[in-house]
Amino acid sequence: MRISYQGARLVCGLAACIAALSLVGCGFHPLYGNAVVGSSLGRKLSTVYVEPITDFGVANTGYELRNALINYLDSSEGARYHLKVTMRVTTRGLALLTNASVTRYNDTLLVNYALTDTETGEVVAKGTETGHSAYNVVTSPYSTLIAQQDADRRAAQDIAERLRIDLGVYFEQQKHFAE
Repeated sequence: MRISYQGARLVCGLAACIAALSLVGCGFHPLYGNAVVGSSLGRKLSTVYVEPITDFGVANTGYELRNALINYLDSSEGARYHLKVTMRVTTRGLALLTNASVTRYNDTLLVNYALTDTETGEVVAKGTETGHSAYNVVTSPYSTLIAQQDADRRAAQDIAERLRIDLGVYFEQQKHFAE
C-alpha cells in the first residue's frame, strides 16, 4: 500500500500534535519567557545584588564578570539577596616554538559563588563554574594584552550566563517547593 504525500504530511502533523500534547501534563515549562508560569523569574533575579569581585589579573576579568552579571540579573544595590563571587584565573602556555617561546596561552577561570539571603543571613545557594579562554601571542605586547582581555571577557560573559541559569533554577525550585 502506498501513502500519498498529503497523507504522509497529515500523519506527521498528527504525530507532532500528539507529542506536543503529551508535554502539557508533565510539568515542563520554559525557564525564561512571558508565560504565566515563568513570568516572575525576571523579578526574582533582580532581587540579587552582585558584590564587587576582586581580580588580581591583568585583564580586569572580575570587573567584566560583575558587569555581565549585573546586566543579566538586572540587579540593584538594595536587593534581598547578595551574590558573592570569588574568581581565580590560571594561565598556561600551550604552544611552544623550537626556541621555547610561548605562542598561545589558555586561561582557566574558576568561579565560586554563594547566594546569601540578607533577611536570614543564610547561604541559600552555592556552586562553582569554570570557563576557558585562549589567545595567541603576537609580536606586539599591546595586541597580546588586548587578545587576552577579549578572550577573558568572553569567558566571563559565558560564566555570567551560566550563573544566571543556576540562580534561575534555584528560584524556580524554591517556587515549586513553596506550592
